[in-house]
Amino acid sequence: MRFNRSVPPCSVIPVLIYPDPGIAADWLAKAFGFSVRLRIANHRIQMRAGDGCFTIAEGNVAPNNSQHVQVRIEDAKGHYERARQNGTVILSEPQDHPYGERQYNVQDFYGHRWDFTENHRRCRSRGLEWWRISS
Repeated sequence: MRFNRSVPPCSVIPVLIYPDPGIAADWLAKAFGFSVRLRIANHRIQMRAGDGCFTIAEGNVAPNNSQHVQVRIEDAKGHYERARQNGTVILSEPQDHPYGERQYNVQDFYGHRWDFTENHRRCRSRGLEWWRISS
């Protein structure tokens, strides 16, 4: 893949629509700890989420819950508290799952859904016959 410094260095780059990208970028940074990578006026803003990235674009298309953005994090409980204190709508509190992840789900101020996940322990394969990794 060729390098282009104006494009995020990620293979998949979701684009989320918000009426005011500047307000969205500030809110997402405060609530979730994301950072601005590149701001193109106020109609398009590239954001960093750990080693991933996404773009905020200007528009008035309301989210319809047909997608969720999943983000890997280091500390689900601490991240959850930050999100809660900054006004997210909590859909589920941090829960431990048998596949080794601790996850919680929220909805942001505009209605986009976010799933945050932390690898909190090694997963044992016993009892997970339904779970297969393909390469």
